[in-house]
Amino acid sequence: MTDTREVELLRAFAGLADTLVAGYDVVDLMQRLVDTCRDLLNVTASGVLLADEAGELDLMASTSEASRLVEIFQISAYSGPCIESFTTGKMVSLPDLGLTPERWSLFRDKAIEEGFAAILAIPLRLRETTIGTLNLLRDSPGELPETDLVAAQAFADVATIGILHQRTLHESETIREQLQTALNSRIVIEQAKGVVAQLHRITIDDAFAVMRDHARRNQEGLTAVAEAIVARRLVPPLPPGIPRRG
Repeated sequence: MTDTREVELLRAFAGLADTLVAGYDVVDLMQRLVDTCRDLLNVTASGVLLADEAGELDLMASTSEASRLVEIFQISAYSGPCIESFTTGKMVSLPDLGLTPERWSLFRDKAIEEGFAAILAIPLRLRETTIGTLNLLRDSPGELPETDLVAAQAFADVATIGILHQRTLHESETIREQLQTALNSRIVIEQAKGVVAQLHRITIDDAFAVMRDHARRNQEGLTAVAEAIVARRLVPPLPPGIPRRG
C-alpha cells in the first residue's frame, strides 16, 4: 500500500467519523460508506442493505443503478450472498459468479446480466448484533486484495458502531420521554384530586376514587379525566356512599 493510498484511507475514516455527529442522517452515512468503498477499494460498485427494527432488510444506499437492481433482486427473492451474510453474521465471498451455488442461480443470472463477475458481502455486525450488510461488486472475477478487505471491514465496523449508537440514543430518549410524560400525568392527577376534593368537600382519597370511577364508567383515560378537571371542563359527579366533610 502506497503512502498516498494510506493517506486516502485515513481521510476516508476521518470523513466517516465526521459524519457521526448529533442528529446525523443514516442515509447520508450509508451513501458516504458505499461511495468511499467504490472510490478507494478495488471494486466496481457497492451497496448497503440495512434492517429495520422488525428485522426487514431494505436498500439504504448504492453507487449505481446496476448494483441497486442486484440488491433489490436479492431482497425480493430473499436469497443470495447478501441475505446469507445478514442471517449468519458472516462474510460471504463469491469471487467468480460463474461458480455460484445453484440455490442462488436467479441471483447469479441477474448479477451477470448487470455486468458483475464477483461479489463480497460483509455483515454490519457488532458482537451478536447484525444490522445489515455492506456489499462490494466487481466487474471481473477474483478475490478482493487483502488490504482492501481489511479496509472494507473497518469501514463497515465504523458505520455499524455509529448506527447502533444512534439507535441506543433514540431508545434512551424515548424512555426519558415516557418517564417525563408519566411524571407530568401524575402532577395533573394530583392537581385534579385537589380540585375534586374541594368542589365536593371530600377527602383526597375519596376524590381519587371519584375520578377513577368516572374514568372507568366512561372508558376514558385517568390522565384525560384529570386534565379536563384541572381545565374546569369537567366536574365528575359524586357517587352514592362517599360522605362529604362537615
